[in-house]
Amino acid sequence: MEQNPEQPKMKHQLGLLDGTMLVAGSMIGSGIFIVSADITRDVGSAGWLIFVWLITGFMTLTAAVSYGELSAMFPKAGGQYVYLKESYNKLIAFLYGWSFFAVIQTGTIAAVGVAFSKFTAYLIHPVSEDHILFPYDHYLKKGEVLTGFHLSAAQLVSIGIILLLTFINTKGVKSGKIIQNTFTLTKLVSLFGLIIFGLVALKPDVWHANWSNAWDMHGLSADGSVVSLTVATALGAIAAAMVGSIFSSDSWNNVTFIAGEMSNPKRNIGLSLFLGTLIVTIIYISANVVYTGVLSMHDIATADKDRVAVAASHVIFGNIGTKIIAVMIMISTFGCNNGLIMAGARVYYTMAKDGLFFKKTGTLNKFAVPEFGLWIQAVVASILCLSGRYGDLLDMISLVVVIFYILTIAGIYILRVKQPDAERPYKAFGYPVLPAIYIILGLAFCILLLIYKPEYSRGGLYIVLAGIPIYYIAKKYLKNDDKADLAS
Repeated sequence: MEQNPEQPKMKHQLGLLDGTMLVAGSMIGSGIFIVSADITRDVGSAGWLIFVWLITGFMTLTAAVSYGELSAMFPKAGGQYVYLKESYNKLIAFLYGWSFFAVIQTGTIAAVGVAFSKFTAYLIHPVSEDHILFPYDHYLKKGEVLTGFHLSAAQLVSIGIILLLTFINTKGVKSGKIIQNTFTLTKLVSLFGLIIFGLVALKPDVWHANWSNAWDMHGLSADGSVVSLTVATALGAIAAAMVGSIFSSDSWNNVTFIAGEMSNPKRNIGLSLFLGTLIVTIIYISANVVYTGVLSMHDIATADKDRVAVAASHVIFGNIGTKIIAVMIMISTFGCNNGLIMAGARVYYTMAKDGLFFKKTGTLNKFAVPEFGLWIQAVVASILCLSGRYGDLLDMISLVVVIFYILTIAGIYILRVKQPDAERPYKAFGYPVLPAIYIILGLAFCILLLIYKPEYSRGGLYIVLAGIPIYYIAKKYLKNDDKADLAS
């Protein structure tokens, strides 16, 4: 019988700097430039705006240092999927992987791609979302649109960027690393520059007006009217506000997916998680402090198309500010998508190795990367770009993302019992208190969303539950496939 040639293996080509840049670069997309408008409409005042970012930053840092223990115990490709499998079982891990593929990672890639194209249109107007290349509508007799599909120039640019970055990443981890480090360092320097210039341009009258009643929580409507909140609705407002800040701070765990390509992963993944999330948390809180120093709360809440950073940059830099921010967001989203694309395919690779994903996804190309996984991820993300529903999908999955974070961190306690003698080169900082605080805060966020914003949770839970029959179908297919292999 002819033997198969030896399959390529993942190469340890990423160091601490690369891991830190992947964490920071994957976190910083377009959210910090936009979502503060929606947060301000929910909570209404400067103090509560900063509080939402502070509590989100605390949760992110706590989760990151907790994941350090898991990453040191299981330093292999797949990250959170592997941690859930080891802590619970394959079903729980698959439900995460399924949700990750169906919308968490692919939907984020689509959203970041569209954000890139929207801000590219500031500089190159023909690629605007308003430039419709292919309008197709069905009309009712009264002239109302029944169904419609519009292909805009912005959507084509979004898909083009996704396909370009996917192609680059199929040529090996070094290619993706160069892009990641270059673009992440550029946007970090740019953001720190924006913050420094913003603090210099701070307007004392605006600052005083915003912070004189910093803890007066109320809703702000688009027309500028104030909406009073009760204690109960205030809790719901905080939970709703955190949807934006949590998604802006998400994807910090992407570095765990590429553990198989990190040098000294037992040390470097945990450190990358801490350093990357700390840098981004400082930037996010500082940027929002700048927003409250140059814009009134009304101006933040009613910024055109929620582009708070554009409005702030106009005050800081004058008319050129819009173009400065456009370039910054193009750099930010391009680098962000590179990190998301690079890391995501490693989860599907590990799932395939467990027989729970397309078999071809579990193979590496000659450059030692999961090429098939990269391309199917690109296809799903591109479809979400065309659907125009990526934003809704991300909102629906917000509760699910936090649930899986809670389950993963709870896994630290479970593994301390299940595998008490396992090697733990790094132990969760602040254990058992800090991980418990994260779980409590995460549960509070989820419960408040279920009570006050059920539309955020139902769709996401349906997507997760849809994975249960798919899991058993996949297992049955694997069993039959194995029998066929043995027969041959």
